[in-house]
Amino acid sequence: MAWRGAIGPGLAPVLLGLAACAPAPVRIPVAEAERVCMVQALDARSPRTQVGLGVGSGGYRGGFVSVDLSSDQILGRDPSQVFDRCVLNRSGQMPTRPLYQQPGWGVH
Repeated sequence: MAWRGAIGPGLAPVLLGLAACAPAPVRIPVAEAERVCMVQALDARSPRTQVGLGVGSGGYRGGFVSVDLSSDQILGRDPSQVFDRCVLNRSGQMPTRPLYQQPGWGVH
């Protein structure tokens, strides 16, 4: 018997049957998805930065600077498209209103 690297005819139905048993993605309500996805949209718009400084009675103790870049920002993706895709993936529905009309978008 020569093995040619292809899936045998008897194995294909088994693999298809297993794929059909895969769990369906968990969906959340669209309003919750909009709140969760706002973070991804904000990350696509600008880097997230943090600065910390420690000062005590003995003077300067240390500090840090942290800059987090999302892959969406590095790849130059439009934040509204990131938001729409995220909401659709999480809820199975498009957002109820565009990103630019979402509460909190203009605040940051």
